[in-house]
Amino acid sequence: MKPRCLLFLFVLGLGLESPAGEKLYNGIELPDEWPPRDVRFRRFQNSDPAPKPPYLVKPPAVIPIDVGRQLFVDDFLIESTTLKRTFHRPTYYEGNPVLKPDRPWETHSRLGPMAMPFNGGVFWDPRDQLFKMWHMAGYNYNGALSISKDGLNWEKPNWGFRGKSNVIKIPNNEMHGVWLDLEEKDPARRYKMVWHRSGNYSAAVSSDGIYWNILGKLGRSGDRCSLGYNPFRGVWIYSLRHGWGRPRARRYAESKVFGEANWYDNTPPLWTGADRLDGMRPELKTPPQLYNLDCAPYESLKLGLFTIYRGNPRDDADRPAALTDAELEPLKKSGRPKLNEISVGFSRDGFHWSRPDRKPFLPVSEKRGAWNWGNVQSAGGCCLVVGDRLFFYVSGRAGLAFPKSPGEDSGGSTGLAFLRRDGFASMDAGPTRGQLTTRPIRFSGRQLFVNANCSNGEMQVEVLDKSGNALTGFSRDDSTSAREDRTLMPITWSKKQLASLTGRTVRFRFHLRNARLFAFWVSPDESGASHGYIAGGGPGYTSHKDTVGRAAFKP
Repeated sequence: MKPRCLLFLFVLGLGLESPAGEKLYNGIELPDEWPPRDVRFRRFQNSDPAPKPPYLVKPPAVIPIDVGRQLFVDDFLIESTTLKRTFHRPTYYEGNPVLKPDRPWETHSRLGPMAMPFNGGVFWDPRDQLFKMWHMAGYNYNGALSISKDGLNWEKPNWGFRGKSNVIKIPNNEMHGVWLDLEEKDPARRYKMVWHRSGNYSAAVSSDGIYWNILGKLGRSGDRCSLGYNPFRGVWIYSLRHGWGRPRARRYAESKVFGEANWYDNTPPLWTGADRLDGMRPELKTPPQLYNLDCAPYESLKLGLFTIYRGNPRDDADRPAALTDAELEPLKKSGRPKLNEISVGFSRDGFHWSRPDRKPFLPVSEKRGAWNWGNVQSAGGCCLVVGDRLFFYVSGRAGLAFPKSPGEDSGGSTGLAFLRRDGFASMDAGPTRGQLTTRPIRFSGRQLFVNANCSNGEMQVEVLDKSGNALTGFSRDDSTSAREDRTLMPITWSKKQLASLTGRTVRFRFHLRNARLFAFWVSPDESGASHGYIAGGGPGYTSHKDTVGRAAFKP
Protein backbone atom coordinates (compact mmCIF):
# COMPACT_ATOMS: atom_id res chain seq x y z
CA MET A 1 0.00 0.00 0.00
CA LYS A 2 1.28 3.48 -0.88
CA PRO A 3 2.44 5.71 2.01
CA ARG A 4 -0.17 8.32 1.12
CA CYS A 5 -2.93 5.72 1.31
CA LEU A 6 -1.64 4.58 4.68
CA LEU A 7 -1.73 8.19 5.88
CA PHE A 8 -5.37 8.53 4.89
CA LEU A 9 -6.30 5.08 6.18
CA PHE A 10 -4.92 5.76 9.64
CA VAL A 11 -6.54 9.10 10.39
CA LEU A 12 -3.99 10.49 12.75
CA GLY A 13 -5.00 11.19 16.33
CA LEU A 14 -4.27 10.76 19.99
CA GLY A 15 -5.90 8.08 22.13
CA LEU A 16 -4.85 8.29 25.78
CA GLU A 17 -5.15 5.08 27.76
CA SER A 18 -6.92 5.37 31.09
CA PRO A 19 -5.62 3.85 34.31
CA ALA A 20 -6.49 0.18 34.67
CA GLY A 21 -9.90 -0.31 36.20
CA GLU A 22 -10.94 3.37 36.05
CA LYS A 23 -14.38 3.55 37.64
CA LEU A 24 -16.90 6.00 36.23
CA TYR A 25 -19.54 8.10 37.97
CA ASN A 26 -22.25 5.54 37.15
CA GLY A 27 -20.41 2.46 38.43
CA ILE A 28 -19.09 1.33 35.04
CA GLU A 29 -15.51 0.08 35.24
CA LEU A 30 -13.37 0.59 32.15
CA PRO A 31 -11.05 -2.18 30.90
CA ASP A 32 -7.27 -1.87 31.02
CA GLU A 33 -7.08 -0.85 27.35
CA TRP A 34 -8.97 2.37 26.79
CA PRO A 35 -10.15 3.44 24.33
CA PRO A 36 -10.87 -0.05 22.92
CA ARG A 37 -9.17 -1.01 19.66
CA ASP A 38 -11.25 -3.99 18.60
CA VAL A 39 -13.70 -2.22 16.24
CA ARG A 40 -13.61 -3.69 12.73
CA PHE A 41 -14.41 -2.23 9.32
CA ARG A 42 -16.87 -5.02 8.64
CA ARG A 43 -19.25 -3.30 11.05
CA PHE A 44 -19.51 -0.31 8.77
CA GLN A 45 -21.76 0.29 5.77
CA ASN A 46 -24.65 -2.12 5.28
CA SER A 47 -23.21 -4.61 7.77
CA ASP A 48 -24.58 -6.12 10.96
CA PRO A 49 -24.82 -3.67 13.88
CA ALA A 50 -22.15 -3.63 16.56
CA PRO A 51 -22.75 -5.77 19.66
CA LYS A 52 -24.45 -4.30 22.71
CA PRO A 53 -22.24 -2.00 24.78
CA PRO A 54 -20.46 -3.96 27.54
CA TYR A 55 -22.28 -2.03 30.25
CA LEU A 56 -25.65 -3.29 28.92
CA VAL A 57 -24.42 -6.89 28.81
CA LYS A 58 -23.05 -6.74 32.34
CA PRO A 59 -24.27 -3.67 34.26
CA PRO A 60 -22.64 -2.68 37.57
CA ALA A 61 -23.93 -4.56 40.64
CA VAL A 62 -24.95 -1.21 42.14
CA ILE A 63 -25.49 1.94 40.03
CA PRO A 64 -24.73 5.32 41.66
CA ILE A 65 -27.27 7.93 40.47
CA ASP A 66 -25.88 11.16 41.94
CA VAL A 67 -25.06 12.65 38.52
CA GLY A 68 -27.99 13.84 36.49
CA ARG A 69 -31.46 12.79 35.51
CA GLN A 70 -31.69 9.07 34.82
CA LEU A 71 -33.12 8.41 31.34
CA PHE A 72 -34.75 5.24 29.99
CA VAL A 73 -33.13 5.25 26.55
CA ASP A 74 -31.83 1.71 27.18
CA ASP A 75 -32.08 -1.04 29.81
CA PHE A 76 -29.09 0.07 31.91
CA LEU A 77 -31.29 1.07 34.87
CA ILE A 78 -34.08 -1.48 34.41
CA GLU A 79 -34.19 -4.80 36.23
CA SER A 80 -37.73 -5.70 35.15
CA THR A 81 -40.74 -3.97 33.61
CA THR A 82 -44.16 -4.47 32.07
CA LEU A 83 -44.07 -0.98 30.53
CA LYS A 84 -43.57 -0.26 26.85
CA ARG A 85 -40.71 1.95 25.67
CA THR A 86 -41.62 4.63 23.12
CA PHE A 87 -39.06 6.75 21.28
CA HIS A 88 -39.93 10.36 20.51
CA ARG A 89 -38.64 12.86 17.95
CA PRO A 90 -38.35 16.63 17.86
CA THR A 91 -40.81 18.87 16.03
CA TYR A 92 -39.45 21.45 13.61
CA TYR A 93 -40.25 25.08 14.45
CA GLU A 94 -42.93 26.57 12.19
CA GLY A 95 -40.87 29.75 11.79
CA ASN A 96 -37.85 27.99 10.25
CA PRO A 97 -35.29 28.88 9.15
CA VAL A 98 -34.29 30.95 12.17
CA LEU A 99 -31.05 32.04 10.47
CA LYS A 100 -30.76 32.47 6.70
CA PRO A 101 -28.27 34.11 4.33
CA ASP A 102 -29.49 37.68 3.82
CA ARG A 103 -26.27 39.72 3.92
CA PRO A 104 -23.73 40.36 1.14
CA TRP A 105 -20.86 38.60 2.92
CA GLU A 106 -22.96 35.42 3.23
CA THR A 107 -22.99 34.69 -0.50
CA HIS A 108 -19.94 33.44 -2.35
CA SER A 109 -19.96 34.48 -6.02
CA ARG A 110 -19.35 30.90 -7.22
CA LEU A 111 -20.45 28.66 -4.36
CA GLY A 112 -23.60 30.35 -3.19
CA PRO A 113 -25.36 31.58 -0.04
CA MET A 114 -24.84 30.05 3.42
CA ALA A 115 -25.74 30.97 7.01
CA MET A 116 -25.50 27.76 9.02
CA PRO A 117 -23.31 25.93 11.54
CA PHE A 118 -21.01 23.35 9.91
CA ASN A 119 -19.98 22.14 12.51
CA GLY A 120 -19.53 25.38 14.45
CA GLY A 121 -21.57 25.37 17.64
CA VAL A 122 -24.59 26.80 19.47
CA PHE A 123 -24.35 27.57 23.20
CA TRP A 124 -25.98 29.65 25.92
CA ASP A 125 -23.40 32.00 27.46
CA PRO A 126 -24.38 32.69 31.11
CA ARG A 127 -21.85 35.52 31.34
CA ASP A 128 -23.46 37.54 28.56
CA GLN A 129 -26.98 36.07 28.92
CA LEU A 130 -27.12 35.29 25.21
CA PHE A 131 -27.53 32.41 22.81
CA LYS A 132 -24.45 32.31 20.56
CA MET A 133 -24.09 30.57 17.22
CA TRP A 134 -20.80 30.11 15.37
CA HIS A 135 -21.57 29.39 11.75
CA MET A 136 -20.52 29.49 8.12
CA ALA A 137 -21.25 32.78 6.32
CA GLY A 138 -20.99 31.98 2.61
CA TYR A 139 -20.05 28.57 1.30
CA ASN A 140 -16.53 27.89 2.70
CA TYR A 141 -16.08 31.65 2.74
CA ASN A 142 -16.35 33.26 6.21
CA GLY A 143 -16.73 32.17 9.81
CA ALA A 144 -19.28 34.22 11.73
CA LEU A 145 -20.90 34.67 15.14
CA SER A 146 -24.60 35.51 15.57
CA ILE A 147 -26.40 36.14 18.87
CA SER A 148 -29.94 35.86 20.22
CA LYS A 149 -31.81 36.69 23.42
CA ASP A 150 -34.52 34.05 23.01
CA GLY A 151 -33.03 31.48 20.62
CA LEU A 152 -35.65 32.28 17.97
CA ASN A 153 -34.70 35.75 16.73
CA TRP A 154 -31.06 36.11 15.74
CA GLU A 155 -28.89 39.19 15.25
CA LYS A 156 -25.73 39.58 13.20
CA PRO A 157 -23.69 42.27 15.02
CA ASN A 158 -20.73 44.13 13.58
CA TRP A 159 -17.60 42.54 15.07
CA GLY A 160 -15.26 44.81 13.08
CA PHE A 161 -14.08 42.49 10.28
CA ARG A 162 -14.90 42.37 6.56
CA GLY A 163 -16.71 45.69 6.81
CA LYS A 164 -19.79 45.98 9.00
CA SER A 165 -20.35 42.26 9.41
CA ASN A 166 -20.62 39.49 11.98
CA VAL A 167 -17.55 37.77 10.53
CA ILE A 168 -15.03 36.76 13.21
CA LYS A 169 -11.23 36.75 13.08
CA ILE A 170 -9.99 33.22 12.40
CA PRO A 171 -7.22 32.01 10.09
CA ASN A 172 -9.75 30.62 7.63
CA ASN A 173 -13.44 29.91 7.55
CA GLU A 174 -13.64 26.18 8.25
CA MET A 175 -14.66 25.88 11.91
CA HIS A 176 -14.85 22.20 12.76
CA GLY A 177 -16.13 22.60 16.28
CA VAL A 178 -16.47 25.44 18.77
CA TRP A 179 -16.92 24.82 22.49
CA LEU A 180 -17.82 27.20 25.30
CA ASP A 181 -15.72 25.86 28.18
CA LEU A 182 -17.31 26.92 31.47
CA GLU A 183 -14.76 24.89 33.45
CA GLU A 184 -11.79 26.87 32.08
CA LYS A 185 -9.97 28.98 34.68
CA ASP A 186 -8.01 31.09 32.19
CA PRO A 187 -10.31 33.79 30.67
CA ALA A 188 -8.20 33.84 27.49
CA ARG A 189 -9.09 30.19 26.81
CA ARG A 190 -12.82 30.33 27.59
CA TYR A 191 -13.79 29.49 24.01
CA LYS A 192 -12.11 26.67 22.13
CA MET A 193 -12.06 25.82 18.44
CA VAL A 194 -10.70 23.21 16.06
CA TRP A 195 -10.28 24.52 12.53
CA HIS A 196 -9.26 22.90 9.29
CA ARG A 197 -7.22 23.77 6.21
CA SER A 198 -6.06 21.40 3.48
CA GLY A 199 -6.40 18.31 5.66
CA ASN A 200 -4.58 19.81 8.66
CA TYR A 201 -6.32 20.54 11.96
CA SER A 202 -5.23 23.17 14.47
CA ALA A 203 -6.45 24.33 17.88
CA ALA A 204 -7.41 27.90 18.73
CA VAL A 205 -8.68 29.67 21.85
CA SER A 206 -10.47 32.94 22.52
CA SER A 207 -11.67 35.10 25.38
CA ASP A 208 -14.75 36.38 23.54
CA GLY A 209 -15.40 33.97 20.65
CA ILE A 210 -14.50 36.71 18.14
CA TYR A 211 -10.70 37.12 18.20
CA TRP A 212 -8.98 33.74 18.07
CA ASN A 213 -5.38 32.79 18.96
CA ILE A 214 -3.70 29.74 17.44
CA LEU A 215 -2.22 27.14 19.81
CA GLY A 216 -0.69 24.96 17.13
CA LYS A 217 -1.38 22.06 14.82
CA LEU A 218 -3.16 18.97 16.08
CA GLY A 219 -2.88 16.57 13.18
CA ARG A 220 -4.13 15.53 9.80
CA SER A 221 -7.55 14.10 8.97
CA GLY A 222 -10.33 14.09 6.44
CA ASP A 223 -12.94 16.84 6.41
CA ARG A 224 -16.02 17.11 8.65
CA CYS A 225 -14.39 16.30 11.97
CA SER A 226 -15.78 17.71 15.20
CA LEU A 227 -14.95 18.65 18.78
CA GLY A 228 -16.60 17.77 22.09
CA TYR A 229 -15.88 17.52 25.80
CA ASN A 230 -16.51 14.59 28.12
CA PRO A 231 -16.78 16.07 31.66
CA PHE A 232 -17.50 12.64 33.14
CA ARG A 233 -13.83 11.77 32.54
CA GLY A 234 -12.35 15.22 31.98
CA VAL A 235 -11.15 14.65 28.40
CA TRP A 236 -11.52 16.45 25.07
CA ILE A 237 -13.02 14.26 22.35
CA TYR A 238 -12.16 14.54 18.66
CA SER A 239 -14.56 12.83 16.27
CA LEU A 240 -12.36 12.15 13.23
CA ARG A 241 -13.32 11.12 9.75
CA HIS A 242 -11.98 7.69 8.86
CA GLY A 243 -9.79 8.37 5.84
CA TRP A 244 -10.85 10.26 2.75
CA GLY A 245 -12.54 7.46 0.89
CA ARG A 246 -15.55 5.21 1.42
CA PRO A 247 -17.23 4.21 3.56
CA ARG A 248 -17.35 7.29 5.74
CA ALA A 249 -16.96 6.32 9.40
CA ARG A 250 -15.47 7.70 12.63
CA ARG A 251 -12.21 7.35 14.49
CA TYR A 252 -11.78 8.40 18.11
CA ALA A 253 -9.15 10.57 19.79
CA GLU A 254 -9.04 12.11 23.25
CA SER A 255 -6.69 14.35 25.23
CA LYS A 256 -6.65 15.67 28.79
CA VAL A 257 -5.41 19.12 27.81
CA PHE A 258 -6.96 20.96 24.88
CA GLY A 259 -4.43 21.93 22.23
CA GLU A 260 -1.68 19.57 23.42
CA ALA A 261 -2.75 16.54 21.40
CA ASN A 262 -0.52 15.31 18.59
CA TRP A 263 -2.39 13.34 15.95
CA TYR A 264 0.63 12.91 13.69
CA ASP A 265 2.37 10.23 15.72
CA ASN A 266 -0.56 8.10 16.89
CA THR A 267 -3.14 5.94 15.18
CA PRO A 268 -6.55 6.51 16.77
CA PRO A 269 -8.88 3.53 17.04
CA LEU A 270 -11.93 3.06 14.88
CA TRP A 271 -14.98 4.29 16.74
CA THR A 272 -18.30 3.76 14.99
CA GLY A 273 -20.10 3.85 11.67
CA ALA A 274 -23.41 3.21 9.95
CA ASP A 275 -24.81 -0.27 9.43
CA ARG A 276 -27.73 -1.98 7.71
CA LEU A 277 -30.22 -0.86 10.37
CA ASP A 278 -29.74 2.74 9.21
CA GLY A 279 -31.59 1.84 6.03
CA MET A 280 -31.41 3.03 2.42
CA ARG A 281 -33.42 5.54 0.43
CA PRO A 282 -35.51 3.41 -1.95
CA GLU A 283 -34.88 5.73 -4.91
CA LEU A 284 -31.08 5.69 -4.42
CA LYS A 285 -30.34 2.28 -2.88
CA THR A 286 -27.07 3.64 -1.49
CA PRO A 287 -25.70 1.82 1.58
CA PRO A 288 -25.71 4.30 4.51
CA GLN A 289 -22.53 5.89 5.83
CA LEU A 290 -21.70 7.92 8.95
CA TYR A 291 -20.98 11.42 7.67
CA ASN A 292 -20.39 13.02 11.08
CA LEU A 293 -20.86 12.45 14.81
CA ASP A 294 -21.40 15.29 17.27
CA CYS A 295 -21.66 14.41 20.95
CA ALA A 296 -22.28 16.31 24.16
CA PRO A 297 -22.93 15.48 27.82
CA TYR A 298 -26.64 15.46 28.63
CA GLU A 299 -27.64 14.80 32.24
CA SER A 300 -26.20 11.33 33.12
CA LEU A 301 -25.02 10.18 29.67
CA LYS A 302 -23.43 11.22 26.39
CA LEU A 303 -25.83 12.27 23.64
CA GLY A 304 -24.73 11.51 20.09
CA LEU A 305 -26.15 13.07 16.93
CA PHE A 306 -25.25 10.78 14.03
CA THR A 307 -25.38 12.43 10.61
CA ILE A 308 -26.28 9.52 8.34
CA TYR A 309 -25.43 9.82 4.65
CA ARG A 310 -28.05 8.13 2.47
CA GLY A 311 -26.74 8.98 -0.96
CA ASN A 312 -26.03 11.60 -3.58
CA PRO A 313 -27.13 10.94 -7.18
CA ARG A 314 -24.30 13.13 -8.51
CA ASP A 315 -21.55 11.22 -6.69
CA ASP A 316 -20.20 8.48 -8.94
CA ALA A 317 -18.21 6.98 -6.04
CA ASP A 318 -21.48 6.17 -4.28
CA ARG A 319 -23.49 5.24 -7.34
CA PRO A 320 -25.41 2.04 -6.59
CA ALA A 321 -25.15 -0.69 -9.20
CA ALA A 322 -28.88 -1.34 -8.79
CA LEU A 323 -29.78 1.92 -10.58
CA THR A 324 -29.65 2.27 -14.35
CA ASP A 325 -28.65 5.49 -16.15
CA ALA A 326 -32.30 6.07 -17.00
CA GLU A 327 -33.28 5.82 -13.32
CA LEU A 328 -30.40 8.02 -12.15
CA GLU A 329 -30.72 10.85 -14.69
CA PRO A 330 -33.89 12.51 -13.27
CA LEU A 331 -32.40 12.38 -9.78
CA LYS A 332 -29.29 14.19 -11.00
CA LYS A 333 -31.39 16.86 -12.69
CA SER A 334 -33.52 17.50 -9.61
CA GLY A 335 -30.92 19.80 -8.03
CA ARG A 336 -31.41 18.14 -4.65
CA PRO A 337 -28.49 18.29 -2.19
CA LYS A 338 -26.93 15.13 -0.78
CA LEU A 339 -29.29 13.30 1.54
CA ASN A 340 -27.86 13.56 5.05
CA GLU A 341 -30.15 13.39 8.06
CA ILE A 342 -29.66 12.97 11.79
CA SER A 343 -30.14 9.86 13.91
CA VAL A 344 -29.65 9.70 17.67
CA GLY A 345 -27.51 7.55 19.97
CA PHE A 346 -26.51 7.33 23.63
CA SER A 347 -23.39 6.29 25.51
CA ARG A 348 -22.76 5.66 29.21
CA ASP A 349 -19.00 5.05 28.98
CA GLY A 350 -18.19 7.73 26.36
CA PHE A 351 -17.15 5.28 23.63
CA HIS A 352 -19.71 2.53 23.02
CA TRP A 353 -23.04 3.63 21.56
CA SER A 354 -26.57 2.33 21.88
CA ARG A 355 -28.78 3.26 18.92
CA PRO A 356 -32.04 1.37 19.40
CA ASP A 357 -34.14 3.79 17.31
CA ARG A 358 -32.87 4.18 13.75
CA LYS A 359 -35.67 6.28 12.33
CA PRO A 360 -34.49 9.80 11.41
CA PHE A 361 -34.44 11.96 14.53
CA LEU A 362 -34.05 15.19 12.54
CA PRO A 363 -34.98 14.35 8.94
CA VAL A 364 -34.83 16.05 5.57
CA SER A 365 -38.03 17.43 4.08
CA GLU A 366 -39.54 15.78 1.03
CA LYS A 367 -40.93 19.14 -0.13
CA ARG A 368 -38.94 20.76 -2.92
CA GLY A 369 -37.93 24.27 -1.94
CA ALA A 370 -37.91 23.59 1.81
CA TRP A 371 -34.96 24.94 3.78
CA ASN A 372 -34.10 21.32 4.71
CA TRP A 373 -34.75 19.63 1.36
CA GLY A 374 -31.33 18.04 1.79
CA ASN A 375 -28.15 17.81 3.87
CA VAL A 376 -29.45 18.18 7.42
CA GLN A 377 -26.53 18.16 9.88
CA SER A 378 -26.04 18.83 13.59
CA ALA A 379 -24.25 21.68 15.34
CA GLY A 380 -21.61 21.53 18.06
CA GLY A 381 -23.17 21.42 21.53
CA CYS A 382 -26.00 19.20 20.18
CA CYS A 383 -28.88 20.82 22.09
CA LEU A 384 -29.80 23.47 24.65
CA VAL A 385 -32.12 23.25 27.67
CA VAL A 386 -34.78 25.97 27.53
CA GLY A 387 -37.38 25.56 30.27
CA ASP A 388 -39.39 22.40 29.58
CA ARG A 389 -37.89 21.89 26.12
CA LEU A 390 -34.69 21.00 24.33
CA PHE A 391 -33.63 23.19 21.40
CA PHE A 392 -31.86 21.45 18.50
CA TYR A 393 -30.23 23.70 15.88
CA VAL A 394 -29.43 22.05 12.56
CA SER A 395 -28.22 23.11 9.14
CA GLY A 396 -30.20 22.34 6.01
CA ARG A 397 -29.85 23.07 2.31
CA ALA A 398 -32.41 23.92 -0.33
CA GLY A 399 -30.08 23.33 -3.28
CA LEU A 400 -31.20 24.64 -6.65
CA ALA A 401 -34.64 25.27 -5.15
CA PHE A 402 -33.07 28.23 -3.32
CA PRO A 403 -33.57 31.49 -5.28
CA LYS A 404 -30.56 32.33 -7.46
CA SER A 405 -28.56 29.42 -6.07
CA PRO A 406 -25.61 28.42 -8.30
CA GLY A 407 -25.31 24.83 -7.07
CA GLU A 408 -27.16 21.85 -5.64
CA ASP A 409 -25.30 21.98 -2.32
CA SER A 410 -25.84 25.68 -1.63
CA GLY A 411 -28.80 27.56 -0.22
CA GLY A 412 -27.81 26.72 3.35
CA SER A 413 -29.68 28.02 6.41
CA THR A 414 -30.31 27.11 10.04
CA GLY A 415 -33.41 25.47 11.46
CA LEU A 416 -34.63 24.76 14.97
CA ALA A 417 -36.49 21.77 16.42
CA PHE A 418 -38.10 21.23 19.84
CA LEU A 419 -38.25 18.15 22.07
CA ARG A 420 -39.63 17.71 25.57
CA ARG A 421 -36.84 17.84 28.13
CA ASP A 422 -35.51 14.27 28.59
CA GLY A 423 -38.02 13.35 25.89
CA PHE A 424 -35.91 10.92 23.87
CA ALA A 425 -37.77 7.89 25.24
CA SER A 426 -40.56 7.14 27.69
CA MET A 427 -41.75 4.05 29.54
CA ASP A 428 -45.51 3.86 29.03
CA ALA A 429 -48.52 2.19 30.65
CA GLY A 430 -52.08 2.02 29.33
CA PRO A 431 -55.34 1.42 31.22
CA THR A 432 -53.88 -1.71 32.82
CA ARG A 433 -51.49 -0.77 35.61
CA GLY A 434 -47.86 -1.53 34.81
CA GLN A 435 -44.63 -1.31 36.73
CA LEU A 436 -40.89 -0.79 36.36
CA THR A 437 -38.29 -1.90 38.90
CA THR A 438 -34.80 -0.44 38.77
CA ARG A 439 -31.57 -2.30 39.31
CA PRO A 440 -29.90 -1.76 42.71
CA ILE A 441 -29.03 1.93 43.03
CA ARG A 442 -27.37 4.20 45.56
CA PHE A 443 -27.67 7.96 46.05
CA SER A 444 -26.53 10.74 48.36
CA GLY A 445 -29.47 13.06 47.60
CA ARG A 446 -32.61 13.68 49.64
CA GLN A 447 -35.60 14.22 47.33
CA LEU A 448 -36.99 12.08 44.47
CA PHE A 449 -38.15 13.84 41.30
CA VAL A 450 -39.65 12.52 38.07
CA ASN A 451 -40.29 13.78 34.57
CA ALA A 452 -43.64 12.23 33.70
CA ASN A 453 -46.97 12.73 31.96
CA CYS A 454 -49.68 11.47 34.29
CA SER A 455 -52.38 13.97 33.29
CA ASN A 456 -54.78 11.18 32.23
CA GLY A 457 -53.69 8.65 34.83
CA GLU A 458 -51.47 8.29 37.88
CA MET A 459 -48.12 7.11 39.20
CA GLN A 460 -46.88 5.97 42.62
CA VAL A 461 -43.38 4.93 43.66
CA GLU A 462 -42.21 2.46 46.29
CA VAL A 463 -38.70 1.81 47.57
CA LEU A 464 -37.51 -1.78 47.88
CA ASP A 465 -34.79 -3.44 49.92
CA LYS A 466 -32.19 -5.87 48.56
CA SER A 467 -34.70 -8.73 48.72
CA GLY A 468 -37.32 -6.83 46.70
CA ASN A 469 -39.63 -6.04 49.63
CA ALA A 470 -41.08 -2.57 50.16
CA LEU A 471 -39.31 -0.74 52.97
CA THR A 472 -41.46 0.34 55.90
CA GLY A 473 -42.94 3.76 55.15
CA PHE A 474 -42.01 3.60 51.45
CA SER A 475 -44.78 1.39 50.03
CA ARG A 476 -46.95 2.32 47.08
CA ASP A 477 -49.79 3.23 49.44
CA ASP A 478 -47.49 5.61 51.32
CA SER A 479 -46.45 7.39 48.08
CA THR A 480 -47.99 10.55 46.72
CA SER A 481 -50.01 9.95 43.57
CA ALA A 482 -48.64 11.93 40.61
CA ARG A 483 -51.46 13.09 38.29
CA GLU A 484 -49.87 15.93 36.30
CA ASP A 485 -47.77 16.43 33.17
CA ARG A 486 -44.53 18.02 34.39
CA THR A 487 -40.84 17.74 33.58
CA LEU A 488 -39.91 18.37 37.24
CA MET A 489 -42.30 16.76 39.72
CA PRO A 490 -41.53 15.73 43.33
CA ILE A 491 -42.48 12.34 44.76
CA THR A 492 -42.84 12.02 48.53
CA TRP A 493 -44.08 9.49 51.11
CA SER A 494 -46.54 10.27 53.89
CA LYS A 495 -44.67 8.60 56.74
CA LYS A 496 -40.96 8.91 55.96
CA GLN A 497 -38.48 11.03 54.04
CA LEU A 498 -36.18 9.64 51.34
CA ALA A 499 -33.19 11.29 53.04
CA SER A 500 -33.28 8.47 55.59
CA LEU A 501 -32.11 6.09 52.83
CA THR A 502 -29.10 8.14 51.72
CA GLY A 503 -26.12 5.86 51.10
CA ARG A 504 -28.16 2.63 51.21
CA THR A 505 -28.55 0.21 48.31
CA VAL A 506 -32.22 0.17 47.26
CA ARG A 507 -34.47 -0.22 44.22
CA PHE A 508 -37.26 2.05 43.02
CA ARG A 509 -40.46 0.49 41.71
CA PHE A 510 -42.67 2.78 39.62
CA HIS A 511 -46.39 1.96 39.27
CA LEU A 512 -48.10 3.61 36.29
CA ARG A 513 -51.58 3.72 34.79
CA ASN A 514 -52.31 5.73 31.63
CA ALA A 515 -49.00 7.50 32.14
CA ARG A 516 -45.52 8.03 30.70
CA LEU A 517 -42.25 8.13 32.64
CA PHE A 518 -39.30 9.92 30.98
CA ALA A 519 -36.75 10.22 33.78
CA PHE A 520 -36.16 10.15 37.54
CA TRP A 521 -33.44 11.53 39.82
CA VAL A 522 -32.66 12.20 43.48
CA SER A 523 -31.81 15.83 44.16
CA PRO A 524 -29.85 17.19 47.13
CA ASP A 525 -32.66 19.65 47.88
CA GLU A 526 -36.20 20.76 47.06
CA SER A 527 -35.08 22.78 44.00
CA GLY A 528 -34.98 19.61 41.93
CA ALA A 529 -31.46 20.35 40.67
CA SER A 530 -30.15 17.20 38.99
CA HIS A 531 -26.43 18.12 39.02
CA GLY A 532 -26.27 16.56 35.58
CA TYR A 533 -24.84 18.13 32.44
CA ILE A 534 -26.92 20.28 30.12
CA ALA A 535 -25.15 20.01 26.74
CA GLY A 536 -25.04 23.54 25.26
CA GLY A 537 -26.55 25.12 28.39
CA GLY A 538 -29.65 27.26 28.60
CA PRO A 539 -31.26 30.37 30.10
CA GLY A 540 -31.33 30.37 33.89
CA TYR A 541 -28.35 28.04 34.27
CA THR A 542 -25.13 29.43 35.64
CA SER A 543 -22.76 26.62 34.67
CA HIS A 544 -22.45 23.51 32.53
CA LYS A 545 -24.55 21.64 35.11
CA ASP A 546 -28.10 21.89 36.40
CA THR A 547 -27.37 23.27 39.86
CA VAL A 548 -30.50 25.43 40.12
CA GLY A 549 -33.43 23.13 39.35
CA ARG A 550 -36.81 24.84 39.04
CA ALA A 551 -35.19 28.30 39.30
CA ALA A 552 -34.25 27.96 35.61
CA PHE A 553 -37.91 27.66 34.57
CA LYS A 554 -39.76 30.81 33.55
CA PRO A 555 -42.76 31.63 35.80
